[in-house]
Amino acid sequence: MTKAKKLLAALALTTALTAPALVVPMLMAPPAVAGEATHDFADLAAKVTPAVVNVAVTMKADAGDDGDMHMSDNGSAQSQMEEFMRQFAERFGQQGEMQKRPQPTQQAVGTGFIIDPSGIIVTNNHVAGNAEKITVTLADGRKFPAKLLGADKKTDLAVLQVKADKPLPFVEFEDTAKVRVGQSVMAVGNPFGLGGTVTTGIVSARGRDIHSGPFDDFLQLDAAINRGNSGGPTFNQQGQVIGINTAIYSPNGGSVGIGFAIPSNLAKNVEKQLREHGKVDRGWLGVQIQQNTPEIASSIGLKSDHGAIVADVTANSPAAKAGVKQGDVIVKYNGHDIDKLHDLPVLVADTPINSKVDVTVWRDGKEQDLHANVGQMPNDTKQLASNDQDNVEPRATTERASALGLQLGALDRHTRERLHLKSNVKGVVVTRVASDSPAGQLGIEPGDVIVAINQQPVATPSEAAQKLKQAQKSGDKNLLLLMNRHGINEYIGLSVG
Repeated sequence: MTKAKKLLAALALTTALTAPALVVPMLMAPPAVAGEATHDFADLAAKVTPAVVNVAVTMKADAGDDGDMHMSDNGSAQSQMEEFMRQFAERFGQQGEMQKRPQPTQQAVGTGFIIDPSGIIVTNNHVAGNAEKITVTLADGRKFPAKLLGADKKTDLAVLQVKADKPLPFVEFEDTAKVRVGQSVMAVGNPFGLGGTVTTGIVSARGRDIHSGPFDDFLQLDAAINRGNSGGPTFNQQGQVIGINTAIYSPNGGSVGIGFAIPSNLAKNVEKQLREHGKVDRGWLGVQIQQNTPEIASSIGLKSDHGAIVADVTANSPAAKAGVKQGDVIVKYNGHDIDKLHDLPVLVADTPINSKVDVTVWRDGKEQDLHANVGQMPNDTKQLASNDQDNVEPRATTERASALGLQLGALDRHTRERLHLKSNVKGVVVTRVASDSPAGQLGIEPGDVIVAINQQPVATPSEAAQKLKQAQKSGDKNLLLLMNRHGINEYIGLSVG
């Protein structure tokens, strides 16, 4: 896990209702910060706060397993694997068994907002998606039990419903396409369980990818947002919701002026499906993709690093049937250019199921047009090729080879078991990396598997070493390596010029 990911914390419910709060008195008002919003928000606050609600939940005992947005708290599995990789580097693997401890039921708080006078409420999945009991408190103090209509982990959204004896105050979504960087905004929420709190600021950026899921397209805000604000709205000056506050970037768990909100255009479609069907149906191609880089683009003859690289193709998926291959770069989808990695998942997910679309890929130094019939995203998107259990490998081998600062070993059954790799992962395993080598500087680690070099599969350490040495002697400035780490394929551009 990168340092940035560790700093990225979800705003959620780990704020216990019984936890004591530390209140520090401010002896002197701080000077005004340059660029700080100075509008009078009193009328706006009076207009919209009646529609913002506090959401109190009793969490299920296993709620802590949902780590979609709890990026600062999901280190257990990752740290175990990192520790195993460290041990593997030292003595080719000794992994101790980790015992899972039962997690107690917790009470926690978040925020939501009413979007329909009948009592429809939008909040975060990490607020209410795993709740056993939900209580909603309105700004006027009225309390209602709430029913979970549906939740979506991929976008971290949930929809609740309460029943009242008369129509409730509500707010509406704004078209996110109209949102501009620098415009003034106001966030309303329930930070640390304090109740309705208003903070102001500006839109700092659009289209942020914080690596929380496949559909990241966040608005970045500098309005103060803290734990308990999760699921609360951010408003424009007209009182329309432009985003749902979801995460913060913070070294200490508190607000440092970098918050992230789900844009309203994404939320509107998800909310509609959750309200009507209790789940979200999305278009699906069946490809595992990664970001292009200048090194990778150079190695395959692509002039710029746009597009999404296909690291793997799910067997019998729409992409496989359309002829998409591992190593292709998808540069255009259904008439839309793919500039950044997350452009493709958003476009595909929004495509109606069974639609026929054109997919343009970069392959063998030129563009090729393919035609796909978009399928429905399965519940388990890890539906890959079979494990091929009948393919029996030798138990162990001492074959070793080295090149370009890499020491390589055979991926035999013994090593495969220690790395927890399925039998359909082929290649050679990295056993040691020289820290001052190009591979070491790229972050290649012991335990990584080299699957292919310049799109040519490798089966033995000597074959892989030979290909690496030949490529270096031929004057290639960049090599394209297909790596497998923790069972996930990834292309890496290795500069050896």
